[in-house]
Amino acid sequence: MSAPPHTPGRRRAANTPPSGSGYFDTAGRKTLADQIYAQLHHDITHLTLPPGTPVLEREIAAQFQASRTPVREAVLRLAKEMLVEVVPKSGTFVARIPLSVLPEALLARRALERDVAARAAQRASPAQILRLRAIVEEGREAALSDTQEAFDHTDSAFHAQLAEVAGFPGLWTLIQQIKTPMDRFRHLSLPAAGRMEQVVHEHAAITDAIEASDVRRAAAEMDKHLQQLKHDTLKTLETYPNYFIVDIDPQSLISD
Repeated sequence: MSAPPHTPGRRRAANTPPSGSGYFDTAGRKTLADQIYAQLHHDITHLTLPPGTPVLEREIAAQFQASRTPVREAVLRLAKEMLVEVVPKSGTFVARIPLSVLPEALLARRALERDVAARAAQRASPAQILRLRAIVEEGREAALSDTQEAFDHTDSAFHAQLAEVAGFPGLWTLIQQIKTPMDRFRHLSLPAAGRMEQVVHEHAAITDAIEASDVRRAAAEMDKHLQQLKHDTLKTLETYPNYFIVDIDPQSLISD
């Protein structure tokens, strides 16, 4: 087979990896719109701003000492994620939570994180196992002290560390994007009696399977951990009915 003809005058790319920021890079300089978006995203997903709360651009602009342009940019990003709703002639409000977004987001997250857990079981070093154990214990301490913000930090740290152990640290950035529709469900369920302790137990079971290099069990324990959110959602729907848009049969969440 002959080599492809060389086009005179056309420069060819060097056979080396690109040197710029990659798709998963998040360490670059953040614009003011990025900062406003991040703060609003945190406050909405952590229920500091519950569904129905007005999003007042003028107040947000004053808080960040900014014009309203970066605020609008942030709001548009949040609207695309279905976290805020722009109502013509009425204003912008934190959106209620459509029940229908959960199955799709959960399906995507399960597909990724089951494989992450399985790969971690194949690759984990003793030092990485110790780090996972330490994060689990940090979560246990946060659960015992009933500190939800600290617990949420350890929960994210555990899943990020699993991606690191699996050899795909950038996947956690992608998973964070996928799980955005799930975050408010989860933060509503965590205050339930014993739920944080149960999550710690689930994380410990995943770690046990990884330490045993049991690929199937690691994937199964991760699946069980993520599936629990469906059952939690039914309980939170009863407690906070005004926070949800019931656009599917709630019982369908646990039928598969």
